[in-house]
Amino acid sequence: MPSLQIVVPVLLALTGSLAYIAHEDEKEESSNRIMAQSRKRLLALPDRSKTQERLIKVGRENQYDHFRIQQASYSVLAGGLAWITSFLTTGDFILATLFCGIVGASAFVLIDWNLTQEVKKYRTSIESEFPAIIEMLTLALSAGETPMGAMTRLSTRSDSHLAKEFAEVVLQVRQGKAFHVALDDFGRRVDSVVIRRFVDALITAMLRGAPLIDVLQRHAAEARQIQRNFLMDKAGKAEMSMMVPVVFLILPVSILFALWPSVTHLNLFAA
Repeated sequence: MPSLQIVVPVLLALTGSLAYIAHEDEKEESSNRIMAQSRKRLLALPDRSKTQERLIKVGRENQYDHFRIQQASYSVLAGGLAWITSFLTTGDFILATLFCGIVGASAFVLIDWNLTQEVKKYRTSIESEFPAIIEMLTLALSAGETPMGAMTRLSTRSDSHLAKEFAEVVLQVRQGKAFHVALDDFGRRVDSVVIRRFVDALITAMLRGAPLIDVLQRHAAEARQIQRNFLMDKAGKAEMSMMVPVVFLILPVSILFALWPSVTHLNLFAA
Protein backbone atom coordinates (compact mmCIF):
# COMPACT_ATOMS: atom_id res chain seq x y z
CA MET A 1 0.00 0.00 0.00
CA PRO A 2 2.74 2.57 0.75
CA SER A 3 4.36 1.84 -2.53
CA LEU A 4 1.01 2.26 -4.31
CA GLN A 5 0.43 5.55 -2.52
CA ILE A 6 3.75 6.79 -3.87
CA VAL A 7 3.40 5.43 -7.41
CA VAL A 8 -0.08 6.78 -8.13
CA PRO A 9 0.72 10.48 -7.43
CA VAL A 10 3.95 10.17 -9.40
CA LEU A 11 2.08 8.74 -12.38
CA LEU A 12 -0.55 11.47 -12.14
CA ALA A 13 2.15 14.16 -11.94
CA LEU A 14 3.95 12.70 -14.96
CA THR A 15 0.70 12.55 -16.92
CA GLY A 16 -0.12 16.15 -16.06
CA SER A 17 3.38 17.29 -16.97
CA LEU A 18 3.23 15.53 -20.34
CA ALA A 19 -0.20 17.03 -21.04
CA TYR A 20 1.04 20.50 -20.10
CA ILE A 21 4.13 20.15 -22.35
CA ALA A 22 1.98 18.89 -25.25
CA HIS A 23 -0.41 21.82 -24.73
CA GLU A 24 2.46 24.31 -24.71
CA ASP A 25 3.94 22.75 -27.87
CA GLU A 26 0.56 22.97 -29.54
CA LYS A 27 0.21 26.64 -28.55
CA GLU A 28 3.71 27.41 -29.84
CA GLU A 29 3.01 25.57 -33.08
CA SER A 30 -0.25 27.46 -33.58
CA SER A 31 1.44 30.80 -32.88
CA ASN A 32 4.22 29.93 -35.35
CA ARG A 33 1.57 28.97 -37.88
CA ILE A 34 -0.22 32.30 -37.41
CA MET A 35 3.06 34.22 -37.76
CA ALA A 36 3.93 32.25 -40.92
CA GLN A 37 0.49 32.97 -42.39
CA SER A 38 0.77 36.70 -41.63
CA ARG A 39 4.26 36.76 -43.10
CA LYS A 40 2.99 34.96 -46.20
CA ARG A 41 0.17 37.51 -46.58
CA LEU A 42 2.69 40.36 -46.24
CA LEU A 43 5.01 38.89 -48.85
CA ALA A 44 2.13 38.02 -51.18
CA LEU A 45 1.38 41.70 -51.77
CA PRO A 46 1.73 42.70 -55.43
CA ASP A 47 5.14 44.14 -56.26
CA ARG A 48 3.94 47.24 -58.09
CA SER A 49 7.07 49.22 -57.20
CA LYS A 50 9.34 46.57 -58.80
CA THR A 51 11.24 46.07 -55.57
CA GLN A 52 12.37 42.59 -56.59
CA GLU A 53 13.91 43.94 -59.80
CA ARG A 54 15.74 46.69 -57.94
CA LEU A 55 17.10 44.22 -55.40
CA ILE A 56 18.37 42.03 -58.24
CA LYS A 57 20.15 45.04 -59.77
CA VAL A 58 22.17 45.58 -56.57
CA GLY A 59 22.96 41.88 -56.09
CA ARG A 60 20.37 41.20 -53.37
CA GLU A 61 18.05 38.90 -55.28
CA ASN A 62 17.52 36.57 -52.28
CA GLN A 63 16.65 39.33 -49.81
CA TYR A 64 13.16 40.31 -50.97
CA ASP A 65 11.44 38.71 -47.96
CA HIS A 66 13.93 40.29 -45.55
CA PHE A 67 13.55 43.71 -47.20
CA ARG A 68 9.74 43.64 -47.05
CA ILE A 69 9.69 42.53 -43.41
CA GLN A 70 12.29 45.13 -42.48
CA GLN A 71 10.36 47.84 -44.34
CA ALA A 72 7.09 46.96 -42.60
CA SER A 73 8.79 46.67 -39.19
CA TYR A 74 10.48 50.06 -39.45
CA SER A 75 7.26 51.66 -40.65
CA VAL A 76 5.26 50.21 -37.74
CA LEU A 77 7.99 51.19 -35.26
CA ALA A 78 8.17 54.75 -36.59
CA GLY A 79 4.39 55.05 -36.56
CA GLY A 80 4.17 53.71 -32.99
CA LEU A 81 6.80 56.11 -31.70
CA ALA A 82 5.08 58.97 -33.51
CA TRP A 83 1.71 58.03 -31.96
CA ILE A 84 3.16 57.84 -28.44
CA THR A 85 4.99 61.15 -28.83
CA SER A 86 1.99 62.93 -30.32
CA PHE A 87 -0.46 61.55 -27.74
CA LEU A 88 1.78 62.47 -24.82
CA THR A 89 2.29 65.95 -26.27
CA THR A 90 -1.25 66.86 -27.38
CA GLY A 91 -3.47 64.33 -25.63
CA ASP A 92 -5.65 64.07 -28.76
CA PHE A 93 -6.25 60.46 -29.88
CA ILE A 94 -7.40 61.34 -33.41
CA LEU A 95 -4.52 63.72 -34.06
CA ALA A 96 -2.04 61.16 -32.71
CA THR A 97 -3.49 58.45 -34.97
CA LEU A 98 -3.35 60.74 -38.01
CA PHE A 99 0.25 61.68 -37.22
CA CYS A 100 1.08 58.00 -36.72
CA GLY A 101 -0.28 57.12 -40.17
CA ILE A 102 1.62 59.96 -41.84
CA VAL A 103 4.93 59.03 -40.18
CA GLY A 104 4.48 55.31 -40.90
CA ALA A 105 3.69 55.94 -44.57
CA SER A 106 6.61 58.37 -44.83
CA ALA A 107 8.98 55.77 -43.35
CA PHE A 108 7.70 53.16 -45.82
CA VAL A 109 8.21 55.50 -48.79
CA LEU A 110 11.60 56.66 -47.47
CA ILE A 111 12.94 53.09 -47.30
CA ASP A 112 11.72 52.45 -50.85
CA TRP A 113 13.35 55.69 -52.04
CA ASN A 114 16.58 54.69 -50.31
CA LEU A 115 16.60 51.44 -52.32
CA THR A 116 16.16 53.43 -55.54
CA GLN A 117 19.10 55.64 -54.59
CA GLU A 118 21.15 52.53 -53.83
CA VAL A 119 20.40 51.19 -57.32
CA LYS A 120 21.48 54.48 -58.92
CA LYS A 121 24.65 54.61 -56.83
CA TYR A 122 25.47 51.00 -57.70
CA ARG A 123 24.99 51.65 -61.42
CA THR A 124 27.10 54.81 -61.27
CA SER A 125 29.86 52.93 -59.46
CA ILE A 126 29.88 50.19 -62.10
CA GLU A 127 29.99 52.73 -64.93
CA SER A 128 32.93 54.52 -63.28
CA GLU A 129 34.80 51.21 -62.88
CA PHE A 130 34.02 50.07 -66.41
CA PRO A 131 36.93 51.67 -68.36
CA ALA A 132 39.66 50.40 -66.02
CA ILE A 133 38.18 46.89 -65.78
CA ILE A 134 37.74 46.64 -69.55
CA GLU A 135 41.34 47.72 -70.09
CA MET A 136 42.46 44.98 -67.70
CA LEU A 137 40.26 42.53 -69.59
CA THR A 138 41.84 43.67 -72.87
CA LEU A 139 45.33 43.12 -71.45
CA ALA A 140 44.38 39.63 -70.30
CA LEU A 141 43.00 38.75 -73.74
CA SER A 142 46.10 40.20 -75.40
CA ALA A 143 48.23 37.92 -73.20
CA GLY A 144 46.43 34.85 -74.59
CA GLU A 145 43.62 34.36 -72.08
CA THR A 146 40.17 33.25 -73.19
CA PRO A 147 37.23 35.57 -72.38
CA MET A 148 36.07 33.14 -69.68
CA GLY A 149 39.58 32.86 -68.22
CA ALA A 150 40.06 36.64 -68.27
CA MET A 151 36.76 37.22 -66.45
CA THR A 152 37.67 34.54 -63.90
CA ARG A 153 41.04 36.17 -63.27
CA LEU A 154 39.47 39.63 -62.85
CA SER A 155 36.74 38.33 -60.54
CA THR A 156 39.34 36.77 -58.23
CA ARG A 157 41.88 39.62 -58.31
CA SER A 158 39.53 42.61 -57.92
CA ASP A 159 36.93 43.54 -55.31
CA SER A 160 35.03 46.09 -57.42
CA HIS A 161 31.31 45.86 -58.20
CA LEU A 162 31.97 45.02 -61.83
CA ALA A 163 34.34 42.23 -60.81
CA LYS A 164 31.59 40.79 -58.61
CA GLU A 165 29.24 40.85 -61.59
CA PHE A 166 31.90 39.02 -63.61
CA ALA A 167 32.10 36.47 -60.78
CA GLU A 168 28.33 35.96 -61.09
CA VAL A 169 28.73 35.40 -64.85
CA VAL A 170 31.50 32.84 -64.22
CA LEU A 171 29.35 31.08 -61.62
CA GLN A 172 26.41 30.82 -64.03
CA VAL A 173 28.66 29.40 -66.77
CA ARG A 174 30.07 26.80 -64.38
CA GLN A 175 26.52 25.82 -63.45
CA GLY A 176 25.81 24.96 -67.09
CA LYS A 177 24.53 28.18 -68.67
CA ALA A 178 25.94 29.28 -72.02
CA PHE A 179 28.52 32.08 -71.86
CA HIS A 180 26.61 34.48 -74.11
CA VAL A 181 23.37 33.84 -72.18
CA ALA A 182 25.14 34.59 -68.89
CA LEU A 183 26.53 37.80 -70.41
CA ASP A 184 23.06 38.80 -71.59
CA ASP A 185 21.68 38.23 -68.07
CA PHE A 186 24.51 40.38 -66.73
CA GLY A 187 23.58 43.22 -69.10
CA ARG A 188 19.92 43.01 -68.15
CA ARG A 189 20.70 42.84 -64.44
CA VAL A 190 22.90 45.96 -64.32
CA ASP A 191 20.51 48.00 -66.50
CA SER A 192 23.13 50.46 -67.78
CA VAL A 193 23.35 51.79 -71.33
CA VAL A 194 27.15 51.51 -71.34
CA ILE A 195 27.15 47.95 -70.01
CA ARG A 196 24.31 46.92 -72.30
CA ARG A 197 26.15 48.23 -75.36
CA PHE A 198 29.36 46.48 -74.30
CA VAL A 199 27.59 43.17 -73.68
CA ASP A 200 25.79 43.29 -77.03
CA ALA A 201 29.03 44.05 -78.87
CA LEU A 202 30.90 41.30 -77.01
CA ILE A 203 28.22 38.69 -77.70
CA THR A 204 28.06 39.67 -81.37
CA ALA A 205 31.85 39.48 -81.72
CA MET A 206 31.97 36.08 -80.01
CA LEU A 207 29.18 34.60 -82.12
CA ARG A 208 30.60 35.97 -85.41
CA GLY A 209 34.24 35.33 -84.64
CA ALA A 210 35.34 38.99 -84.73
CA PRO A 211 38.50 40.05 -82.84
CA LEU A 212 37.56 40.76 -79.25
CA ILE A 213 40.53 43.01 -78.46
CA ASP A 214 39.45 45.68 -80.96
CA VAL A 215 35.90 45.59 -79.61
CA LEU A 216 37.10 45.97 -76.02
CA GLN A 217 39.52 48.78 -76.84
CA ARG A 218 36.82 50.70 -78.69
CA HIS A 219 34.34 50.33 -75.83
CA ALA A 220 36.97 51.31 -73.27
CA ALA A 221 37.66 54.51 -75.22
CA GLU A 222 33.93 55.23 -75.51
CA ALA A 223 33.50 54.63 -71.78
CA ARG A 224 36.34 57.07 -71.04
CA GLN A 225 34.66 59.68 -73.20
CA ILE A 226 31.28 59.10 -71.58
CA GLN A 227 32.86 59.38 -68.13
CA ARG A 228 34.60 62.61 -69.17
CA ASN A 229 31.32 64.06 -70.48
CA PHE A 230 29.58 63.05 -67.25
CA LEU A 231 32.22 64.80 -65.15
CA MET A 232 32.00 67.94 -67.30
CA ASP A 233 28.22 67.97 -66.95
CA LYS A 234 28.53 67.48 -63.19
CA ALA A 235 31.07 70.29 -62.99
CA GLY A 236 28.72 72.58 -64.93
CA LYS A 237 25.87 71.84 -62.53
CA ALA A 238 28.17 72.48 -59.56
CA GLU A 239 29.18 75.80 -61.08
CA MET A 240 25.56 76.85 -61.45
CA SER A 241 24.82 75.84 -57.86
CA MET A 242 27.82 77.88 -56.68
CA MET A 243 26.33 80.94 -58.36
CA VAL A 244 23.39 80.91 -55.94
CA PRO A 245 25.32 82.10 -52.83
CA VAL A 246 27.35 84.49 -54.97
CA VAL A 247 24.30 86.17 -56.50
CA PHE A 248 21.96 86.10 -53.50
CA LEU A 249 24.43 86.55 -50.61
CA ILE A 250 27.85 87.92 -51.54
CA LEU A 251 26.73 90.35 -54.27
CA PRO A 252 23.97 92.05 -52.18
CA VAL A 253 26.35 92.43 -49.23
CA SER A 254 29.01 93.93 -51.52
CA ILE A 255 26.50 96.39 -52.98
CA LEU A 256 25.33 97.28 -49.46
CA PHE A 257 28.90 97.98 -48.33
CA ALA A 258 29.47 100.13 -51.43
CA LEU A 259 26.25 102.17 -51.12
CA TRP A 260 25.98 102.49 -47.33
CA PRO A 261 28.48 105.39 -46.94
CA SER A 262 26.78 107.31 -49.73
CA VAL A 263 23.33 106.79 -48.24
CA THR A 264 24.64 107.87 -44.82
CA HIS A 265 26.16 111.08 -46.20
CA LEU A 266 23.00 111.90 -48.14
CA ASN A 267 20.97 111.53 -44.97
CA LEU A 268 23.39 113.87 -43.16
CA PHE A 269 23.11 116.51 -45.90
CA ALA A 270 19.33 116.15 -45.89
CA ALA A 271 19.26 116.63 -42.14
